[in-house]
Amino acid sequence: MTSFVAPPGDRQSGGRDIAPPIAAAHAPRRKPVGRATSRSVVVGAVAVLLAGAGASADAAPGDPVVSGATVNSGHDVIVGITHNVVFPVTVTGSDDSGLSFADVDLKGPHSGFYTTDAFCESATACTTVFTANAHPAPGSDDPVDLANANAGTWSVDALVDANDGDSVFAPGAGSFSLKRAARLTVNASPEPVAKGSRITVTGKLVRANWDTYRYAGYAGQAVKLQFRPKASSTYTTVATVNTSNTGTLRTTVKAVRDGYWRWNFTGTTTTGPAKAAGDYVDVRP
Repeated sequence: MTSFVAPPGDRQSGGRDIAPPIAAAHAPRRKPVGRATSRSVVVGAVAVLLAGAGASADAAPGDPVVSGATVNSGHDVIVGITHNVVFPVTVTGSDDSGLSFADVDLKGPHSGFYTTDAFCESATACTTVFTANAHPAPGSDDPVDLANANAGTWSVDALVDANDGDSVFAPGAGSFSLKRAARLTVNASPEPVAKGSRITVTGKLVRANWDTYRYAGYAGQAVKLQFRPKASSTYTTVATVNTSNTGTLRTTVKAVRDGYWRWNFTGTTTTGPAKAAGDYVDVRP
């Protein structure tokens, strides 16, 4: 499904230079490539649909036009250290003969680069599938796809063919965020507790380290302490606490009524969000 190829500056498509959008190339039909293992990077801010990509909007009359690209159905691509993450990239556009084939490149920080291609499922949409991972294959010491430096905002370039043989290249057809997965724990004690006494709430925020294949403490991050009464389904923020240099959290609150305590981390530009499961505390008179 995906393969690592030469850096974008050296890129050719099917042995031919990519035509600029204003002068679409007439190219032979190509077939989708099989999945190959990426050797340096893979394709994960919120994935967005970017309409009206300027590059192909200037195409000559009759040439295909790329209107945008949607990554992972509009969601961030969040990768941990254990499982592969498979996600679609759909390129949309138009041509009087219909779209037939798309070659899609994903480009990210620190030379992050993935490419794949596919035949279009309709006259106006072409969906390709990418696989990201940050763990070595069982029994293998081969390099893996992701490094910590690859987390952040990625862009989507698309080379699209039409049924009449016309092609157009649309750089920056979309963008998305590739993020490191995060986890949170919580513990509220003592349990039970007398009303009016103090409850100590602790926890730890960790995130995937794609360089070591482990989760490690995430230091200096603001995390919300939230409470949900026993009879309610809604959490309310009670305090905001910064993680220590090892990712730990600790604060004290007054015991008022029965309910659930949790930590809530909203994420950063390189790290996904995380919520701890609520820890119930029985408050007695």
